[in-house]
Amino acid sequence: MPANLLVPTALRGFTDRKAEISLEGATVGALLESLVSLYPDIRPHLFDERGALRGFINVFVGEENVRGTGGLDTPVADGASVMVVPAIAGGAFGR
Repeated sequence: MPANLLVPTALRGFTDRKAEISLEGATVGALLESLVSLYPDIRPHLFDERGALRGFINVFVGEENVRGTGGLDTPVADGASVMVVPAIAGGAFGR
């Protein structure tokens, strides 16, 4: 059984506007590579030129941020819910 990847609004332009995608992958890295194989234009928004997850991209398996559970090597169970969460910045202070 595949895992369900939840795609944030900011990245749906690279996934044919899909908010949720069913993908195979035993680890977070494998799951994201499955995503990139389907939607190659999303790669530079997730990974840097060395192939590392960009610093402003957080990935959660269930409620756990993978930065604290093994990063891209974090296991993904069948039927798991995986969420990509880009950090958001901007705005003005004191207006």
